[in-house]
Amino acid sequence: MKTIDQVSFSGKKALIRVDFNVPLDKDFNITDDTRITAALPTIKKILKEGGAVILMSHLGRPKEGPTDKYSLKHIVSHLSDLLGQQVEFADDSIGEEAVSKAKDLKAGEVLLLENLRFYKEEEKGDQAFAEKLSKLGDVYVNDAFGTAHRAHASTAIIAQFFPEAKYFGYLMASELENAEKILNHAEKPFTAIMGGAKVSDKIELIEKLLEKVDNLIIGGGMAYTFAKAQGGEIGKSLLEADKQDLALELVKKAEAKGVKLYLPVDSIIADDFNNNANTRVSSNKEIPADWEGLDIGPETVKTFSKVIEESKTILWNGPMGVFEMESFDKGTKAVAEALVKATDNGAYTLIGGGDSAAAVAKFGLSDQVSYVSTGGGALLEYMEGKELPGVKAINE
Repeated sequence: MKTIDQVSFSGKKALIRVDFNVPLDKDFNITDDTRITAALPTIKKILKEGGAVILMSHLGRPKEGPTDKYSLKHIVSHLSDLLGQQVEFADDSIGEEAVSKAKDLKAGEVLLLENLRFYKEEEKGDQAFAEKLSKLGDVYVNDAFGTAHRAHASTAIIAQFFPEAKYFGYLMASELENAEKILNHAEKPFTAIMGGAKVSDKIELIEKLLEKVDNLIIGGGMAYTFAKAQGGEIGKSLLEADKQDLALELVKKAEAKGVKLYLPVDSIIADDFNNNANTRVSSNKEIPADWEGLDIGPETVKTFSKVIEESKTILWNGPMGVFEMESFDKGTKAVAEALVKATDNGAYTLIGGGDSAAAVAKFGLSDQVSYVSTGGGALLEYMEGKELPGVKAINE
């Protein structure tokens, strides 16, 4: 793997693609800086060696060009505090100010470019845009695992302009090593926990995992499609009506491959989708017509926790319920706590980014599992066996 450990950055300007797509509140305060702190080791290594750093990222999904709420200027102050030095900011990514500030950058200094997605060319993977960006630095470093599955100008196209000077940053290398551990070196029993809203979002991953795991746990909204397909009454719970046959097919596949499939037997149900709704415990297949399941129930928690605690390798992707609401976060919290116990027992536990990462962060357990991925979509695609454009571009 071509990492930044293979090059000295003394006197060089490193153009680093980072993933600073962090959540901001209405006053532009960062509510979770995990993605920024994850990139710090790479930045610090380059600065320590006498290099200069030019950071490029996207933030949000701006539709109409430059938009104040998606400006990366909002993170400059926090980034400066984290690095312990002033970070320069360019109000563009390829314009005059970006070019001039990059040119004047001295060893040990840091420049952050404005949101790349203010240009439509970024997401289109435009070659001319990528070439303009490439002229800002001497070495290209990709440390943005969260966008590695996108063939964008700054994540995949730009690398061709650095044929002998393109590397993975520490975060990217670490993400790939940890994903590889799960994919090809999992100690058994190997358990995968799939949650979230839709079976259709996870189908390719589930099929891939059925080749490898001993246990597959399914929770969250997607579990109700299985319950309905098996003849249950699920009230107003989430349902992908056209995916019921697929759910039954997956049950058969698991059986044929000797994989133990665990589905919820009970749920915390509510008469409305809000935190203050009336709630009770119900069998997963006997939910009254005007009620909906919003979390796994106590019996399911016991079963899932036991399987997790007895496993040696665990991949978790997707919550067990609407964990953002306190009334429905118990199942997700219990799964997170079981993962911590398994980790304490010597298991290797990988949290697959996205909502699962947000959940372990909410419960203050992020540092008590083996690894928390910063890339939900990218990790899923990697696990599905797809080649990630951002990874391929460095390896070529």
